[in-house]
Amino acid sequence: METRQTIFAKLRRVRWGIVGLLLTAGVSISAVMKPATGNTPFVMTSMREDPRLSVMTYNVEGLPWPVRLGRSGAFDKIGARLAALRASGEQPHIVVLQEAFSYDAKRIGIRSGYRYIVNGPDKDLPGAPARRPSDIQFQSDASFLHGERSGKLLDSGLQILSDYPVLSIRRMAFPSYACAGYDCLANKGVVIATIAVPGMAEPIAVVDAHLNSRTASGVGQARSLYAYKRQIDALDGFLGRAITRGMPVIVAGDFNVGPRPDRLSYFTAHFRHWGINPSRSVVQDALHSCFSSSTPCGAHLPDDAHRSLQLARDWQLSVPGVRKILAAGGLTVPFGHDLDGAMLSDHIGYTAYYDAYQSDVRRGGHLELAER
Repeated sequence: METRQTIFAKLRRVRWGIVGLLLTAGVSISAVMKPATGNTPFVMTSMREDPRLSVMTYNVEGLPWPVRLGRSGAFDKIGARLAALRASGEQPHIVVLQEAFSYDAKRIGIRSGYRYIVNGPDKDLPGAPARRPSDIQFQSDASFLHGERSGKLLDSGLQILSDYPVLSIRRMAFPSYACAGYDCLANKGVVIATIAVPGMAEPIAVVDAHLNSRTASGVGQARSLYAYKRQIDALDGFLGRAITRGMPVIVAGDFNVGPRPDRLSYFTAHFRHWGINPSRSVVQDALHSCFSSSTPCGAHLPDDAHRSLQLARDWQLSVPGVRKILAAGGLTVPFGHDLDGAMLSDHIGYTAYYDAYQSDVRRGGHLELAER
């Protein structure tokens, strides 16, 4: 028997196929699809006026019509929930969004009172062309029926919301050939905001990214994995070029790793050397760190935090700087399952609270990535 998750994944593939064919052909639609469900009131997260830097990552499921219908109400509720958190002094200082494709999704930051809103790559930002023979061959095998030859119909869907001043912005669209299946309809990529955080002598870089899906892309696993690896390669190079060496970095987003050893091994092999000194400094993941007994995140983390850890799609990685280390010391889940079991998105939105420590990277004093 197919699981509920498998059925939803198949429905999404079918809908992406429909939107790709219809939008490229300019055909109008009169069919009505099932609306998205709403949420019940939520419980505050009890982190009022926490002085630590807080960062939330959340894929808001902002796919456009006709892939998804009736999402505007959910976006209103997401904005209202963030505004309620702000009213109680519990709002995340920085929010990293994915799939904010629609107009209503892009207004979440305005509704919730964030002063700075940074958009990711638009649909016209070009990606690097294929140069290697293997990449050229991969591109030549692109399928029209699976959306790989339709061009970019959507932007990246990335947004960074910040209470703190944004000093600079860098954007990159993934290489033009580095996508697979229906993911090619969106101009997926990376956006980096350099942010001045009160109480820190130097700014930090916050990175938002969304990588190629696996099953939902609608193509074979080998093809989606090839695109995924090329996106990781591009992300790796972009971080090296765009971020001032020695600056503390938080890399967050929907990395679509999942319970797949082939994706996880490639992903971790790359993020482990993003530190200043790859042989000594170690990148830490907020979820893994908080579920380690050696960190002060608390023994009673929400079930949805466990769920997010198991799904391994939504990550927050802290990269140590020369002078400062940002280490996750707390975790809340403002956007998970409500009391009736409903969710405002098909992803879980969690907030990590970071303690800033004096770095001793040159002496190799960083903690190892905590394993579950």
